[in-house]
Amino acid sequence: MFDRLFIWLQYIVPQHGLSKLAGAVARSERPWLRDRLIGKFIQSYKVNMGEAERPEGQYRNFNDFFTRALKPDARPLADATTSVLCPADGTVSQIGSIQDGRIFQAKGQSYSAVELLGGDAELAQRFEGGNFATIYLSPSDYHRVHMAAAGTLESTTYVPGDLFSVNTVTAENVPRLFARNERLSSVFATPRGAMASVMVGAMIVASIETVWGGLVTPHQTRVATQTFGAGVSQPQIFEAGDEMGRFLLGSTVILLFEPGAMAWDDALVSGSVVRMGQALGTWL
Repeated sequence: MFDRLFIWLQYIVPQHGLSKLAGAVARSERPWLRDRLIGKFIQSYKVNMGEAERPEGQYRNFNDFFTRALKPDARPLADATTSVLCPADGTVSQIGSIQDGRIFQAKGQSYSAVELLGGDAELAQRFEGGNFATIYLSPSDYHRVHMAAAGTLESTTYVPGDLFSVNTVTAENVPRLFARNERLSSVFATPRGAMASVMVGAMIVASIETVWGGLVTPHQTRVATQTFGAGVSQPQIFEAGDEMGRFLLGSTVILLFEPGAMAWDDALVSGSVVRMGQALGTWL
């Protein structure tokens, strides 16, 4: 009963309005509001501030705290020459292969790679028969997103959409959840083919930032694609483990790889807790 009510409420509430309001609160630099929010959040979600680069009292606003950097040694990286790195702290929602253009969501739910990537059928075809991993970032997690492999940015596509919650209950009950929520797809050229890293927005997620473009303007109405390199713009080249973006209030990252590029670690299943930098799989 509670699950049905939770889903029903998400259909009727003003998702974008609530997210805009949450964003305004999270940007506030008023000490009485900022400090209360941060302190209550740390207490409620048992955030490990021992890993943070700065202590609790040194954040400009809640967003600054939520996207906090970690100490340099907090997330050691696996060997990127042999391993695919985990892009973020979180929990594996689903992991597997892309079959007949579909990506598994939960309990009979799936969505198409074409939808996820903003309608680009040619790009989606490059990932047919390849591998995907969906990683959910909970409120208590570290919320910066890093490169799973070394690569050069080819393009980004902003896709407008809904802002449903992305937890397990919603994934099991909202059809095509990750292909209907607002998102930013970033495609990289790697030594083993294309890699897509898709940052999916969610309820109360104020916005997404990238290291190359800053704040991605949220709540727009049109798909917007930007191409990089080849004289179009400054090449954006990254090493495995480099930061690529962050969530201003958390959500989900979906990785896509071309067929024959890599294989997931057999120990990883739905519900596996992962940390940024650990090995998710091996290169073939």
